[in-house]
Amino acid sequence: MGKITAVTPLINPHFIKPIEIHYIQKGKEKKWEAVLSHDSVAILLYHTQKEAFVLVKQLRVTVLNKNKNNGYMYELCAGIVDKECSIEQIAKEEILEECGYDVPVQNLEKISAFYTSVGISGTYQTLYYAEIDKSMKINEGGGLEEEEIEVIYIPVSEAKKFMFDENYQKTTGVSLAFYWFFDTKISPH
Repeated sequence: MGKITAVTPLINPHFIKPIEIHYIQKGKEKKWEAVLSHDSVAILLYHTQKEAFVLVKQLRVTVLNKNKNNGYMYELCAGIVDKECSIEQIAKEEILEECGYDVPVQNLEKISAFYTSVGISGTYQTLYYAEIDKSMKINEGGGLEEEEIEVIYIPVSEAKKFMFDENYQKTTGVSLAFYWFFDTKISPH
């Protein structure tokens, strides 16, 4: 379990840039503190043989800063858009890096795209869906060396309960993606 040892002002950031936005609303000059950050991609993975969703569990120090007892989050496989290649290629690379599955780009199905963290950064996230099976597993995943990612399987039969169980800290993207799956892949239309 992680432990915060200090919180200090950010100098020379690598991934974000704190800014102050000056704007006019209803004829009145205003300002807002914000953070410029990368857009992202997230992927709902469904393991067809296990009949389970594949999530990642990782320490998020921002959550640990709020909840001193637990900073671990259940999340969709995801990554920032910080390369000169297609979003689908970034999604493919993140699936392999975090979860260990080699998914062909053409197997990615776009769910939707939306803004996140609108009060602080307004980043844009593109959400995909992909089906996987054991033949696509080529490594254990776990992310980059500086990351500590655990691959978690949530059986579809338990997913609705998981969505509302507050004992599992999760992102809103997890619930949105699960809802989409139940509405699109399970529900008759």
